[in-house]
Amino acid sequence: MTTRIKLIAAAALAVCMVSPAMAADKIALVVKSLGNGFFDAAHQGALEAAKELKDVEIIYTGPAKATAEGQIEIINSLIAQNVKAIVISANDPDALVPSLKKAMSRGIKVISFDSGVKKEGRLMQLNPSNSALIGEKLVKMSEQVVGKTGEIAVLSATAQATNQNIWIGEMKKVLAQPGYSGLKLVNVVYGDDQTDKSYREAQGLFKSYPNLKAIVAPTTVGIAAAAKAVQDEKKVGQIFVTGLGLPSEMAGHVKSGAVKSFAIWNPIDLGYSSIHIAHAFMKGKAKGTAGEKISLGRVGTTTLDANLEGAMAEPFTYDAGNVEQFAKIF
Repeated sequence: MTTRIKLIAAAALAVCMVSPAMAADKIALVVKSLGNGFFDAAHQGALEAAKELKDVEIIYTGPAKATAEGQIEIINSLIAQNVKAIVISANDPDALVPSLKKAMSRGIKVISFDSGVKKEGRLMQLNPSNSALIGEKLVKMSEQVVGKTGEIAVLSATAQATNQNIWIGEMKKVLAQPGYSGLKLVNVVYGDDQTDKSYREAQGLFKSYPNLKAIVAPTTVGIAAAAKAVQDEKKVGQIFVTGLGLPSEMAGHVKSGAVKSFAIWNPIDLGYSSIHIAHAFMKGKAKGTAGEKISLGRVGTTTLDANLEGAMAEPFTYDAGNVEQFAKIF
């Protein structure tokens, strides 16, 4: 064998020997169910993060139906595969805890995102946003269509909806700030998350407040119903609708002009951020302590609260420039 051939053979053997050590660590992204456009978009973001990080491989999985039993079966399978991390959106915050505790006892890093797991079943929970950020976003979007002065009204879900009431409370705090003194919240009405009732409540606002400039609906049912009422009553350009909605339901209303912009969490960013968090725990860069700041890559950072929960960002804005793209996803 010539010297050149010996060198080539030695190099090839060296590559074979180091390849296992260079193998990517596996992070399992466990979603509520497969075939869901929201989670398919989260998977897209997870793959983007993996490409950036270079040393991880994504296993995208979930049950056919959104059940805790289906997720538990998957978790047990992932434990057997010895994945390095599990990132999960839970179908049940309590039922998954025993299997996830078992995973953590084997050294697997467990992060919940979107729909959380009880504290004892994970290292941290990543929420898409938080109440203060949502309240501020709703006011900002109102100002964008109304300007510095004008009347706005809120069309909410039910009067007992805890999250809606908290968000409206946060809106009121922002509206009380000097910079928003020209915006006047004239009423809060409730459509009970029913399309017909929400539609009628929007019509009622038109009649009761002839100078109304915007309806803010922090509910996907309410925002679509209010936008339809604006179109049907031929008030496009006179009254604008904004709030929290799904791109697939709102694209037509943006096109009609009844809605200039609305918001909801960006599932791509959510999947991306979750993988960055899992990677930080795997590499020892995150410990999971209250007050800790953890990098979310290009999205920014999140700070853990006393319950070891963090918020990703303010809700993502959708408008004429991007709504059609996302409408194909969710």
